[in-house]
Amino acid sequence: MVSIRDVAKMAGVSAASVSRILNNDPTFSINENTRRRVIEIANQLHYSKEVGRHQHRFVNSKMTIGLILRHDRVSEANDPYFYDIHQGIELEAAKWRLHVVKAFGMRDPDKDWQQLKNYGAVIMIGEMTAEGTALAQQLNSNLILVDNYSQSNDFDLIQTDFAARTNEILDLLYQNGHRRIAFVGGQNSQVEIDGTVRRNNHEIRADSYCAWMKLHDLQQYTEAKMGRWSSEDGLRMTSELINQARRPTAIIVASDPMALGVYKAISNAGLKIPNDISVVSFDDAEMNRYLSPTLTSVSMDAQEMGRTAIRLARDRMLESKKMNVRLVCASHLQQRESIKNISE
Repeated sequence: MVSIRDVAKMAGVSAASVSRILNNDPTFSINENTRRRVIEIANQLHYSKEVGRHQHRFVNSKMTIGLILRHDRVSEANDPYFYDIHQGIELEAAKWRLHVVKAFGMRDPDKDWQQLKNYGAVIMIGEMTAEGTALAQQLNSNLILVDNYSQSNDFDLIQTDFAARTNEILDLLYQNGHRRIAFVGGQNSQVEIDGTVRRNNHEIRADSYCAWMKLHDLQQYTEAKMGRWSSEDGLRMTSELINQARRPTAIIVASDPMALGVYKAISNAGLKIPNDISVVSFDDAEMNRYLSPTLTSVSMDAQEMGRTAIRLARDRMLESKKMNVRLVCASHLQQRESIKNISE
């Protein structure tokens, strides 16, 4: 939908300034670069003074962003991380008066791939296989991958620093005397072109955990349990760890929903956090402040990841791409009561 206010928003100037520029007002003094930018954006949006005068508006598909989503609305609501990314996309798009539509879900068996050609940019949230990602980029070169840990330089990528944060957690636990450190997480999954899901254990946090344990000669204590991203599987896998002859003194959990199951399994076994087992997680959901003891967790502003994807898409639509970028978003470890120093 294009109006003089849309042009103004995209250019970062007032609607009055746009009007005076497009009407070649000789009394209006403004930086020449700003004048040129306003005219370029108006042309890209196919803004017409006659259309604007009559307040008619139309959809410009080249200024529309198509979304390829990992989750449907129901499953997304149960995953605070992906939900916040999607919310950030919607909020930032509204700020810039950009139109955002769902192109399709990754798991949809019948996808209209050809429609990707019509959008100004495409944002893919989550991972498809290399074949699916390549097909999307072939149809739309302004493809932005969010929460995708490809090492390829062929795409614009927005990633987390969860590998570095996992190492920070392990360093902290080591300094607090822990050696028998286990990991509980969810499997990595990639979606095929036909919608089927390919699962494996090479998740970014799990791989970082295994590499760190090996580097510190702690292979004999390495226990990486991988299952579904659910509280139920968190409970099941932690129960298995606790029932071993040599139970861990600390557990790293890949997500807060799984950590609820971890807490329940430890309680069911008659053990205490952190006296018997320290626990650290990822997501830093609001519920962590109300758990007893409060949960140490990694905080990532997932909504800002979504906002960043829109800003990058906007730049791609307005200016020709000169090189691909890899943006790594910083997270922070929020220390609370769930870690104990056992070396004292």
